[in-house]
Amino acid sequence: MPALVLLGAQWGDEGKGKATDLLGGSVDYVVRYQGGNNAGHTVVVGDQKYALHLLPSGILSPGCTPVIGNGVVVDPSVLFSELNGLNERGIDTSRLLISGNAHIITPYNVTVDKVTERFLGKRKIGTTGRGIGPTYADKINRVGIRVQDLYDESILTQKVEAALDGKNQLLTKVFNRRAIETEQIVEELLTYAERLRPYVADTVLLLNKALDDDKVVLFEGGQGTLLDIDHGTYPFVTSSNPTAGGACTGSGVGPTKISKVIGILKAYTTRVGAGPFPTELLDEDGEALRRIGHERGVTTGRDRRCGWFDAPIARYATRVNGLTDFFLTKLDVLTGWDEIPVCVAYEIDGKRVEELPYSQTDFHHAKPIYETLPGWSEDITKAKTFADLPKNAQGYVKALEEMSGAPISAIGVGPGRDETIEINSFI
Repeated sequence: MPALVLLGAQWGDEGKGKATDLLGGSVDYVVRYQGGNNAGHTVVVGDQKYALHLLPSGILSPGCTPVIGNGVVVDPSVLFSELNGLNERGIDTSRLLISGNAHIITPYNVTVDKVTERFLGKRKIGTTGRGIGPTYADKINRVGIRVQDLYDESILTQKVEAALDGKNQLLTKVFNRRAIETEQIVEELLTYAERLRPYVADTVLLLNKALDDDKVVLFEGGQGTLLDIDHGTYPFVTSSNPTAGGACTGSGVGPTKISKVIGILKAYTTRVGAGPFPTELLDEDGEALRRIGHERGVTTGRDRRCGWFDAPIARYATRVNGLTDFFLTKLDVLTGWDEIPVCVAYEIDGKRVEELPYSQTDFHHAKPIYETLPGWSEDITKAKTFADLPKNAQGYVKALEEMSGAPISAIGVGPGRDETIEINSFI
């Protein structure tokens, strides 16, 4: 009854899509449990590259059932655009299932997101502007629209009216925008109802039955640990829980059914958007990491901020997620450096701090304390076993494993589906 959680152990963009896709041939279900189309996964299959935003990566694996869980927020227009794009490329998307309890990103959520960010000016969070935060806020405020509401026009109309009561006050009186008409929103949302219907299911029941029948279920997180609304670098975070606990609430599968929690860890560190980043490089090394690693957001199109590996962050991810394994990605990007610095601790107010500080102020002022490891120049993209790696690359992996607090069970040595070294099986 293996139920596996796979999540980002840094600020997202660690290569979760590749890891999920690698496991896709061995699992029966792949479940997105939080976030929306603010997440992005790039999966390379042969000479084909697929950029996924809302859909689970398992949609590319024949025989695997992709599931959008109740904890996800769904923009129907984005969903159908993504489905259409895959269909045009010959991918069968008919297996997709969507929880009837997932919340809908409405046009007014997108509007509120964009105007709020502009209003904040220098204090902006750096959201994707896709309505994610306002949709989760509606969910918590109990004025959200769920997928199942599309099949009762009366309830849908009442809920849209309730949501717009406050939002139109905000739009007209604070942001000097035109009020949004209830009828217009209801009409647009109803256009999606029948096309969505074949995908809608009681996914909580389905997933629990699958696990009872010894099926393998993989829960796929979007974003990363340090973007978690509770455990991330608040307020520069997402609006949901990408951490392991979110897999349970976002899918309806209890924690006693989770057998492994796999953290995806990039061999260096990146983040998109504002917020503290102790190891960020604003020099030629940072630019080289960005260029060699093709560090541009799949969803946002923004250049990622780049820095050296941060061990306190990895240890933090191990702790808050209960990680059993790491999948180390993009080791090949570091090829060519004579020496590679690794952050092993921070200096805060003149004191050495070994762990991630809980105070945002302290973290904002944290200065990295580095240890330098020897680099390598050999091409590693053809390596099939750990022994195939150059000695210094092996040493780098072993050092990161020791610092991070969980075994590294797989290593990405290139962008391709087959450019991965498996050390220990995840299943």
